Amino acid sequence: MAWGGSAAAATHTVRSLPELQSRLHGAAPGDVIVVRDGVYATTAPITVDRAGTAARPIRVVAETAGGVEIAGSHGFVVTPPAAYAEVDGFHFTHAAGATSIEPGATHVRFTRNVFECAGQGAYLTIAGDDARVDGNEFRNKKALGNMIDVRGSGSQVAQRLWIHHNYFHDFADAGGNGAETIRFGLSGLSMSKGLGLVEHNLFVHCTGENELISNKSCANTYRYNTFLDSPGAQLTLRHGNDCLVYANYFRRTDGIRIFGDRHQVFSNYLEGNTTGIQIGNGDGEVADGAKLTSHDRPDGAVITFNTLVDNARPYFMAAREGGLGATHTAFANNVVQGGEVAARLEGPYTDGVWGGNILWRTAGAGAMPEGTYEVLDPLLAAAANGVFRPRPGSPVIDSARGDYPAVTVDIDGQPRTGKKDRGADEVSAAHALAELLTPDALLRLIRGPR
Repeated sequence: MAWGGSAAAATHTVRSLPELQSRLHGAAPGDVIVVRDGVYATTAPITVDRAGTAARPIRVVAETAGGVEIAGSHGFVVTPPAAYAEVDGFHFTHAAGATSIEPGATHVRFTRNVFECAGQGAYLTIAGDDARVDGNEFRNKKALGNMIDVRGSGSQVAQRLWIHHNYFHDFADAGGNGAETIRFGLSGLSMSKGLGLVEHNLFVHCTGENELISNKSCANTYRYNTFLDSPGAQLTLRHGNDCLVYANYFRRTDGIRIFGDRHQVFSNYLEGNTTGIQIGNGDGEVADGAKLTSHDRPDGAVITFNTLVDNARPYFMAAREGGLGATHTAFANNVVQGGEVAARLEGPYTDGVWGGNILWRTAGAGAMPEGTYEVLDPLLAAAANGVFRPRPGSPVIDSARGDYPAVTVDIDGQPRTGKKDRGADEVSAAHALAELLTPDALLRLIRGPR
């Protein structure tokens, strides 16, 4: 296999851990370090501490994708002044909690690796800015700890992370808190802006705990992801404000749960879940001085243009003793078909904004006010992949109520132009940027040629 680079770069092939570490310590921009296929049992961290450049990253790669197993007690630790470094094609079976991007290490990429670590702890911890995690498989976790644990430094969460086109699967119930598939931040970091982008990932059988993704920082975006067959597990906006959750598929999960302020949740497709969208019933108000560990009362959430099909509880707020409920929440232009009552709210719901919702074959409107919904057949039909989409002549087409300028794309990433369609899908001939993801499609990407 040939590895390209600039004329000044070098390609080194190594056959042992000491040789690998020596080459890493002496790496220069553009260098490629190829690790021969085999099993390597670590007794110390593999340290990456040299800097490449954007045009000439330092790359450490397996000879063939998946052909190098890193076993033992340690993994890769990327530490300052490392920058523009890439780790490509390894199979990690070492002890969990041993591979990390440390604070101050920037522009680090993990790509096309398989994470299957042993015991408690995170598969991958990220505390440095501008990291990219793409085309990896995270699988078969049975103990506490996250598959990806995003941290930071001081009170600032790691920023501008790009987590995309990864396949997360088979995370068994770990028996307690701290087993999220992705934890993006911590309580103490939750008021800092992450500016992260989590997109085009597939999550299947991820039931380590009830929070499949736990967002604990501000201004992150979750889009174009697919969540399948993870009963009781949710994408939870647990702490932080100003996040975007749009154009995701949820099937046979526990949907989306919202705490915090000014989140936008739109163009999502939710089918066959125990709960579609859950608006949190807060137990504190962080803006008024409540602890960062509290369930911050949701204020100003905008929940619009979603399609909810056959969810047991389409829109739900759970009871809480002394709960503060939610305030100024918009629930509009959603299509709700099947399930119990469309809106079941068991706590205070102050100054809610409703409008333009379509209900069909539900057990009633529930808490949704009269005049803010219509009971009519949205004329949805299952496509080849089973996703329900509007048929020609559907009343959802060009019929949205109100102006929601943040809603610029639909479930397929197609632009919403002119009068918007209600629900997740804008009937359009434009190129689709996203789709319902499948394991086969992502595994071809992960295991295919470089």
